[in-house]
Amino acid sequence: MKKLFLLSLVVLFFSCKKETPEDLAIKEIPVEFKIERFDKMFYESEPEDLTSIKSKYPFFFPEGNEDTVWINKMHNPLLQDLYKEVKIKYTNTSDLEKGLESLFARIQYYFPSYKTPRVITLISEVDTDAKAIYADSIALVSLDCYLGAEHRFYVDFPEYQRVGFNQDQILPDLVTSFSYGKIAPPVNKSLLALMVYYGKELYLKDVLLPDVTDAAKIAYTDNQIQWCKENEFQMWSYFVENNILYEANNKNEFRFINDAPFSKFYLEIDNESPGRVGQWIGWQIVRSYMEHNKVSLDQMLATDAKTIFEQSRYKPRK
Repeated sequence: MKKLFLLSLVVLFFSCKKETPEDLAIKEIPVEFKIERFDKMFYESEPEDLTSIKSKYPFFFPEGNEDTVWINKMHNPLLQDLYKEVKIKYTNTSDLEKGLESLFARIQYYFPSYKTPRVITLISEVDTDAKAIYADSIALVSLDCYLGAEHRFYVDFPEYQRVGFNQDQILPDLVTSFSYGKIAPPVNKSLLALMVYYGKELYLKDVLLPDVTDAAKIAYTDNQIQWCKENEFQMWSYFVENNILYEANNKNEFRFINDAPFSKFYLEIDNESPGRVGQWIGWQIVRSYMEHNKVSLDQMLATDAKTIFEQSRYKPRK
């Protein structure tokens, strides 16, 4: 009985949790869209349907290609196998629609000039450079890039990259694409400038994707997030003691910013570390800056890395 009473209190607490004025305002923003399954339309069509498909989606059919190119794609056994797996995984897209609805509402709240985009799913033949694209009035999602980290189609990719093929990466990838041009570029290539640049992108995911886990936002596993938390002080001490924060050195970018199986401190911790730890620490710096300064999202995105760092009061715990 006591456990039941405590459980009831917990449920009551969360059900009665007050919504912020921001939450209420976002709820009032109209978001209407329907996911257009171009992948389904194309791979379930016959050659005689091609003219109609091309008229509806002309941007997928660049000039200079004969119709036979597209007809061959329709019937290509490998692409049909790819579509078969997509069809199994994404028979129902209701969860994706809910996530997109929340994302678009929040984007329109923080960036009022943006309206709900047209959403189209497709197959890009596992093009990792074009997994999800958000450009003004259109959002494209290549569903064949989100079949799950352990899917047989991804066995040739290194293990550290496979987490990016999980379904929970769709929304974060869209925000990454959306962020292009909205974050002030680094004034130099110092490690700190790069860290804060990516920290801003990740903080934008905090704002636009509040219900998404930190692990999904940065494409880490839960264990990798935990490792970063447990070793934050040690990593930061290394950067400070070796005087590399303000150093513009391409080597540091490869060691701590770029995608890699692990980060390169040249210490025993390397093999346990995830890649891109510089991005993660930059994220914590930006979070600390926003916590200690009353500035808008737009102001933060436009502020230089040195100012953000100096006013962040960032100091990881031992």
